[in-house]
Amino acid sequence: MDASSSRPAARSSRSVVRRWDRFHRAMLGSDVAPVERSYAALLRVPGFARVALGTLLARLGGQMWEIVLVLFVLQRYRSASLAGLTVLLAILPGLALSPVVGALLDRQGRVRLMVIDYAVTAALMTTMVVLSVNHRLPPPLLLALVAVLAVSNIMSITGARSLFPLMLPRTLWDRANGLDTSSYSLMAIIGPATAGLVVARFGPEAGLLAIAGVAALAALSLVGVAEPIARVAAVSSLAGDAWAALRYVVQHRSLRGLAITLFLANLGFGVLPVGIPVLVLRQLHGSAATVGQVFAVFGLAGLVSGLLIGRLNTEGRERLLIAGCIAIQVPALGLLALATSLPLVFAIGVIAGLAGSAINVGIFALRQRRTDPSWFGRAFAVSMSLNFAGQPIGSALSGPLLEGSIALPLLLGAAVSALAAVAALILIPKDHPESRSAVP
Repeated sequence: MDASSSRPAARSSRSVVRRWDRFHRAMLGSDVAPVERSYAALLRVPGFARVALGTLLARLGGQMWEIVLVLFVLQRYRSASLAGLTVLLAILPGLALSPVVGALLDRQGRVRLMVIDYAVTAALMTTMVVLSVNHRLPPPLLLALVAVLAVSNIMSITGARSLFPLMLPRTLWDRANGLDTSSYSLMAIIGPATAGLVVARFGPEAGLLAIAGVAALAALSLVGVAEPIARVAAVSSLAGDAWAALRYVVQHRSLRGLAITLFLANLGFGVLPVGIPVLVLRQLHGSAATVGQVFAVFGLAGLVSGLLIGRLNTEGRERLLIAGCIAIQVPALGLLALATSLPLVFAIGVIAGLAGSAINVGIFALRQRRTDPSWFGRAFAVSMSLNFAGQPIGSALSGPLLEGSIALPLLLGAAVSALAAVAALILIPKDHPESRSAVP
């Protein structure tokens, strides 16, 4: 955000930022002091290992939920339309209410709300199982429960991303971002496979119970973890704080540029969740197992890339990292449109997975370094939602196009991705004056 537009917010948060600085120096030492740059150093930070474990478990549950939800609806209600609607409601309410959730995170504390979300998830999953077994879960009630889960889950998703930089010195942020990205890629491999296995052997209700158990373990892992920052005092209503968060992101040059760039990039990448299954099954005559293997390659490549990029110092290079790796995705999507063999699809999956994980590390690093710490919860919630919004839109738009042509939506995705790479260079500033002007 420009300095002139951030003055009221900056003044209201000065005492909070100073308290954070004192806590940071007391626990971890000043960033000027040498700090070991290693993944082992992350685990020695008080409370970080437990937060990382809770986040890992939550992501396992989230990846399982994406698969179990669809299988549950298809097997119990036998309606593809209802399955599509439940998937939409599993995402959209959380994105729409992200500004409010971000304000709550800054007011109430991240660890507390993450524990609440994990507990609510476990309780609602168990409730769905009990109602389903007793044939008392009509579609409207199912949709309502899924929408509540969407709003609840955004608390832990945003909470974890905004908690990591508050627990760690700047010198370890790149390591944390690499670990964060790689753990997500790892769960993207394990989660769907586990969900499919449980549902196939024991039924969709067992899958929901498994997710409830994972969420409960995630909640337990965070019990007793101290908040690393004093909570922001309420200076206006919750709605006012949510509106202020939207204004902060829109008026913040770096976050605004990041939002536009990633919206375009995810709009282009949005063809992949639908396009790859259609390409493999219809044109290359593969099986459902082959589709899963392709996405597993994406995850494995992302796992390796995240750990390797996390070992590098990205400070001052985030913008070029994002733009360059988005540019790598352009020919990958173009080649996928022309793919005539499964080995080529797997090779493209490796390239896209490597680049995609590197993009995420750059995003996390840039957002952390260019945001005032007192705005982490609110700004991260809004920024993450704006960034991600392009993917479901891209998937929805590509569906009808794929019925007529597989190559066309993939080529359109490549064109949109090219625009995103250019947008990153034009719209994201080279430096970050906002962070210097926002913190006294």
